[in-house]
Amino acid sequence: MNKLIPLPLLLLINSFCIAQGVSKADQKFMQQKEDSIREQSVKIIQGINASDRFTADSLFTRMLVRALKTKNSFHYPFESFQTISILYSPDSVFRIFTWQMVINENVIRQHGTIQMKTYDGTLKLYPLIDKSDVTGNVMDTIGNNNGWIGAVYYKIVQKKSSNQDYYTLLGFDENNIRSSRKIIEVLTFQNDEPVFGGRYFSYEDDAVFKTSHSRFILEYKKEAGPRLTYDKDLDIIVVEHLVSESNEPNKKWTLIGDGDYEGFKWKNGKWVHVEKVFNLVTPDGAPPLPNPIRDPAGNIDENKLKGAETEKAPAKPKGKGNG
Repeated sequence: MNKLIPLPLLLLINSFCIAQGVSKADQKFMQQKEDSIREQSVKIIQGINASDRFTADSLFTRMLVRALKTKNSFHYPFESFQTISILYSPDSVFRIFTWQMVINENVIRQHGTIQMKTYDGTLKLYPLIDKSDVTGNVMDTIGNNNGWIGAVYYKIVQKKSSNQDYYTLLGFDENNIRSSRKIIEVLTFQNDEPVFGGRYFSYEDDAVFKTSHSRFILEYKKEAGPRLTYDKDLDIIVVEHLVSESNEPNKKWTLIGDGDYEGFKWKNGKWVHVEKVFNLVTPDGAPPLPNPIRDPAGNIDENKLKGAETEKAPAKPKGKGNG
């Protein structure tokens, strides 16, 4: 049975769509389609087996594209979607849909599309094809929408340098049975085509030299939940530092957050690594962040290392993400 949209929300959607030039007839059509599309989006996540999820994903994609062909659909918000991330760029040049599909416990793929805002309200889409599984070095690959390193995005940060717009995407990837990942990805448009990646992550200010990378990937133990978020006040992407609970840092599935924070600051068209974001202490000498995993001498607290107080991984994405 189709669920009714609450009246206050319906009125809000109505006023939003009318203000943006969506005709009443098209608005009604979109509202009718939204409920059916949402049902398939839920089945992508909740389908009992892979076949059910594949079928739901296929139906969802076709139904969504059909609805997006409606004139001025760019302005229709799809507010009722709970398992699909929909983010608008800060300048409203595009919006990006991303979602995930679990094939099995070790194969999790992301799907998505970029919808561009067009002058005449017609549809312009760039489907996103996840090529993570067949990409040799995901940290250094530069690709278009057909060679995408998949993630479900929860934040867009827009920067500008030399008249070029840079859209930094923060995303989450469940990855596999042992580890999850959070990804910082820079999206640009060159000749009106999307480009993912570039030498945008620099370690030039670090004490020890490191090679720059095309994207930043934080891979960690499945049950952990290290923070990766954008702090607007500091204008810094804040990343929780990781430590191996078994002293095997090369095994990503052993890494958990240690309560210390590094980050990236935008400088001259790139994100420059900051080794310690919170390098001040409070007047009594206590660390500024609660419950670090290391004591003042730098020793690891074994009880905290066991994970009793670590954050849980993000819930199934609506797309906003909590970093």
